[in-house]
Amino acid sequence: MSRQPPAPRSPFIAPAWIAAASVLGLVSALVGDGVFDMVSWLVFAVLIALVVRAWVKRTR
Repeated sequence: MSRQPPAPRSPFIAPAWIAAASVLGLVSALVGDGVFDMVSWLVFAVLIALVVRAWVKRTR
């Protein structure tokens, strides 16, 4: 039995998730206070961490 190679991943998956997270953070920051502010801070902290991770990985 031979195995099928995995299907190639689309190069648009990661940018789509980043865009969706950005929209979620922006909308939650604009909609309300309290929990909504915490969600927006958490989302943007994760996005900043992703940028820093990519930057560090690129300089190695």
